[in-house]
Amino acid sequence: MVDDMAGMEFTESVDVVVVGSGAGALVGAYVAASHGLDTILVESTDRFGGTSAYSGAGLWLPGNKALDRAGVDDTVDAARAYLRAVIGDSTADLQDAFLDAAGPMVELLERHPRVAFEHRPFPDYFADAAHMRPAGRDIFPLPMPRSGLGTLAAFLRPALPQERHGAAPPDELTGGQALIGRLLLAATDAGAHLRLLHRVDSLVVDDDGSVCGVEVDTADGPARIGARYGVLLAAGGFERNAEMREQYGVPATATWSMGAPGGLGGAIKAGVAAGADVGLMDQAWWSPGVMHPDGSATFTLGFRGGIFVNAAGHRFANESRPYDQFGREALRLHAEGESHVPFWFVFDDRFGDAMPANSTLPMGPKADYVDAGIWVTADSLVELAERIDVPADALTDSVDRFNGFASSGVDTDFHRGETPYDLFFATGDGPNPALVPVERGPFHALRFAVSDLGTKGGLVTDPTGRVLRVDRTLIDGLYAAGNTMSSLSGDTYPAPGTPIGACMVFSYLAALDMIERSRQRV
Repeated sequence: MVDDMAGMEFTESVDVVVVGSGAGALVGAYVAASHGLDTILVESTDRFGGTSAYSGAGLWLPGNKALDRAGVDDTVDAARAYLRAVIGDSTADLQDAFLDAAGPMVELLERHPRVAFEHRPFPDYFADAAHMRPAGRDIFPLPMPRSGLGTLAAFLRPALPQERHGAAPPDELTGGQALIGRLLLAATDAGAHLRLLHRVDSLVVDDDGSVCGVEVDTADGPARIGARYGVLLAAGGFERNAEMREQYGVPATATWSMGAPGGLGGAIKAGVAAGADVGLMDQAWWSPGVMHPDGSATFTLGFRGGIFVNAAGHRFANESRPYDQFGREALRLHAEGESHVPFWFVFDDRFGDAMPANSTLPMGPKADYVDAGIWVTADSLVELAERIDVPADALTDSVDRFNGFASSGVDTDFHRGETPYDLFFATGDGPNPALVPVERGPFHALRFAVSDLGTKGGLVTDPTGRVLRVDRTLIDGLYAAGNTMSSLSGDTYPAPGTPIGACMVFSYLAALDMIERSRQRV
């Protein structure tokens, strides 16, 4: 043991400890290390990347140079007005900090030769909000060759097709794979020490209540790592922890979550034990999720046909609306007493054996889904209703009514096809391309659940990412970001890439604050 700081015994001591290894954690580690701080990043699992590695890596970061290069017509003030319209004023200080720092963070990252972004159109999610942008404000990492990662490639968390289906890894990294790959290279180039299989059990708290290190469980046994200038908790939420979900009233199940295996809430628990306040603990980032034979469900979007029906055979929502909004509506209706979760996705044979939607995990052999009762096919809607145990008259009425909307081009029930997001994935050839009739037998039904991309409740922070107690005093030396932090977006999902983009920005702000602390102590 090393007697390192103020009489505290540590196995080793550094300037900064970062907990987690998703995009936000890696940004925090890179920024701290690139400014000369001795930085250790610890990841509880055997792979780097967290849930970020599964993602499409859209990053909602208004006011950055990648958007300028693409000629996107936008300003930070317009984005601010949009967030206020969507979220309200309850987190105004966090919203402002995020927006003011997003552009400078992207500029700093792009100074590194390993990091590059480009704009791709993807609509903001609230069409009626002031300053909504139909082409969005998202940037994406440029693809990169897997070989460019060198030995780090073996430690990158695979995308879902590789991780769950054993698919061969592609030669080119895209989406979240490219984002994590590029940030891993930047962090290691900057001298950050990256460690796997280091699970944080608790924080080391000094006599004055400040955080000065972490206690970790490693393959070599327990260790204590001192942190002179701060500990950043950016380790995701507790979506994979069934007990915590029940404790805080998060709907649905851990089995249906899209979160990476490390999303067990350990960092949040450690913060609470150190005196931190928490917020939004019953909230998550929701989505419809196609079910799989193993009982899991995976994030699905981009519906190009079909309708959703509940256990009574009734259509109940706009299938093409932004996924978090759809998930919230399904959960709300389910809580009112009529079974809406799980539900059925009903479509016709014009799509053959392909689901007319995009899932982050492509479906396996159809026979497996048929055997599990997840995929049901019948020659008629009446027969299909019998096989999925919904009233036949209700299902046929729901389909007939929807087909009428497809013919007229107007969905008077749920307004499908009336917003830029609704139309973004649409491919129909009728008067409204988002309304594709269900009319060509045989007919299919797929079982769906409400999945999530992670919980969004966590430690309450100030606009710098510094963690607060219930009395709103600061816990000196402790920072949080991403799904370990109580989200700036409250119970909304403003735009694609809000979760990862915000995590990156607040990790960046936390690192800047620790850098300033180091300068003040010189």
